[in-house]
Amino acid sequence: MQTEAILENNNIYIAGKIVEECVFSHEVYGEGFYLFKIASERLSDNEDILPVTISERLIDRQKLTIGTQVEVTGQLRSYNNYGGKKNKLILTIFAREINLLEKETGQNPNQIFLNGYICKTPIYRKTPFGREISDILIAVNRAYNKSDYIPCIAWGRNARYLSNLQIGENIKIWGRMQSRKYQKKNGENIEERVAYEVSISKIEVGTEKKEEAKKEILSMENDSF
Repeated sequence: MQTEAILENNNIYIAGKIVEECVFSHEVYGEGFYLFKIASERLSDNEDILPVTISERLIDRQKLTIGTQVEVTGQLRSYNNYGGKKNKLILTIFAREINLLEKETGQNPNQIFLNGYICKTPIYRKTPFGREISDILIAVNRAYNKSDYIPCIAWGRNARYLSNLQIGENIKIWGRMQSRKYQKKNGENIEERVAYEVSISKIEVGTEKKEEAKKEILSMENDSF
């Protein structure tokens, strides 16, 4: 029952076309995991290129070829990459079910629900055109006393509402996962990078409080899959 409750805290349903081949990611207790990327279309006809991690026991990876249409149900998970000088938060869709689709079905679904706790003070700002934006980081419980740390972004009324919430607040979020390109200066060079986040469409504040979330998280857990 506890595992079922954890699964209900974090679930994503998404469909799209594979645009990057399936490659080996890592191994846990003899179980191999692979990574591929899918393109998920937005209503604006733009698309998000999103990473999916999948167990070798779930499907024959030879079927996951570029151009194949798939639908995935799972969770949005995070882990720390210690490969550079700084820790980098990595997000991926962890597949629990996957189906191959015979053809494209038009606008692909991209729906996520998270029930977690605010673990850093929300950042509220306005664009030069007056658009209101809030960035938050929420911690979502996972089995075995682990947590996933998910960056989220909201606009307009939702952004204003979030700006008044405190660390430790229990919050439920509905939205979609998206990718966003940005540029970062590295010495004399400018690198183009990709960030992943949840775009919020609906918010609901719960009544629970999580005491340990009241301390800002300066170094996050190195959670494995």
